[in-house]
Amino acid sequence: MAELQVGDKAPDFTASVTDGSQINLSEILSSGEGVILYFYPRDNTPGCTVQACDFRDSFARFSGSGWRVIGVSTDSSSSHQKFIDKNDLPFELIVDEEATLHELYGTWREKSMYGKTYMGTLRSTFVISPNGSLKWVKYKVSPKGHVEQLLSDLEVN
Repeated sequence: MAELQVGDKAPDFTASVTDGSQINLSEILSSGEGVILYFYPRDNTPGCTVQACDFRDSFARFSGSGWRVIGVSTDSSSSHQKFIDKNDLPFELIVDEEATLHELYGTWREKSMYGKTYMGTLRSTFVISPNGSLKWVKYKVSPKGHVEQLLSDLEVN
């Protein structure tokens, strides 16, 4: 699959969040809110915790500027809940155990470690404007510093 680009229409989705409720991208966008959708490999790992806490620490700035932050990983709802509780995360986490949303956004990739290949999450962030177009797209982001870059690029105060 080709990578998504700025200006592309964001793939619509309906997904379950930690508490079991469903969210739908087009419904969120129709309310006038934009979405910051970030994909990360695993709950409670060092890099993912740094990234989630950076989003947490900037949450008021994002939400005050009309952006809704939503994290996505292949972890279970119970894993997500522990991650939320441990780090006091104020945003939703999508449960994507089958990697369906990952595949839709091109973040489910072959990776390798110690000579073994496996399928896993490519840490990526997508900013979806209320009109449904992608305003900011970055694949293979660094856990540290990318939230600050995102704030700067979106000119969020």
